Amino acid sequence: MSKKGKVLVAMSGGIDSTVTAMMMHEQGYEVIGITMKTWDYANSGGTSKETGCCSLDSINDARKVSVDMGFHHFIVDIRDEFGDYVIDNFVDEYIAGRTPNPCVLCNTHIKWSSLLKRADALDCEFIATGHYAKILENDGRKFISKAKDERKDQSYVLWGLSQECLNRSIFPLADYTKPEVRKMCFDWGYTDLSKKGESYEICFVPDNDYRGFLKRRVDGLAERVDGGDFVNPQGERIGRHQGYPFYTIGQRKGLGVAFGEPMYVTEIRPDTNTVVLGKLEDLIRNGMTVSQINSMKYESIPDGLEATTQIRYNDPGSLSILKNEGEQIEVEFLSNVKGVAPGQSAVFYEGDDVVGGGIIYGSKKF
Repeated sequence: MSKKGKVLVAMSGGIDSTVTAMMMHEQGYEVIGITMKTWDYANSGGTSKETGCCSLDSINDARKVSVDMGFHHFIVDIRDEFGDYVIDNFVDEYIAGRTPNPCVLCNTHIKWSSLLKRADALDCEFIATGHYAKILENDGRKFISKAKDERKDQSYVLWGLSQECLNRSIFPLADYTKPEVRKMCFDWGYTDLSKKGESYEICFVPDNDYRGFLKRRVDGLAERVDGGDFVNPQGERIGRHQGYPFYTIGQRKGLGVAFGEPMYVTEIRPDTNTVVLGKLEDLIRNGMTVSQINSMKYESIPDGLEATTQIRYNDPGSLSILKNEGEQIEVEFLSNVKGVAPGQSAVFYEGDDVVGGGIIYGSKKF
């Protein structure tokens, strides 16, 4: 038994999780690897080759590392858990006219829950993942902070983690850059793996055609929503669209109609199957409502807190004032913000520290 204890390492077969497992092993932990099968791509009906964390090649890559390093490795089928929550939510949100972020839901409601359950069954005190983020502490509370590698930082997608999850999690890559991680992988002898590319697509939509996925997933959807109106901000009809679920706030390309000037999706109205198009300035908002709040750095988010609010992954963030309104947060931006999309995550930062986050419920233009 290791003096440092047992750690369950989530292994997708990629560079980051592989190096995480090797680092934990080198640091003296008793490592157990686990690969979670979240999705069977054959069920999606797409046309692209199966890639990513659920492919057979990725599972075999994870298993090979565990054999080489001499620790146990398990494959766990969580397709039912994943599908019931993440995919159903993904579909429901688009049908409601919102733009979901399934990776956030998967992290906070499926992967960590599944990891903790298996960690308990295997007597593992800790779980470790290859996320680029730091775990810090403030007055006895754990919270997420940005990683050293700003380009790879994943703090935005981890805002929903509970204190129970944070207290048992380890992120070994927090103080490393991606090139440094690739070099470690190479130096450990995994030459081919060290050259492996990044995976950015949603795991259950690896061909990146979410519209096709929705059509295959919901019987008769295309026929039910086809032929709605594009309208301008004044409500005047300016064209026909293919169905409101197939558009997102801020979208400019793929509208199927030429207007002689750039036009953007500024609002989606599912009740009337209407999509509002406007100019770039029509996307401007200076406030929004955020629900499903998870406070991380403090027991509750301080009323009137000045924070940098990030509304999408890789968004630089905007200075804002946070106001408590019951179970919601009213965000007042101190400068105009474009493309606030209901359904996406809003994450509140103090410097590099995640104060908390939630789901964008609606936007405002004062």
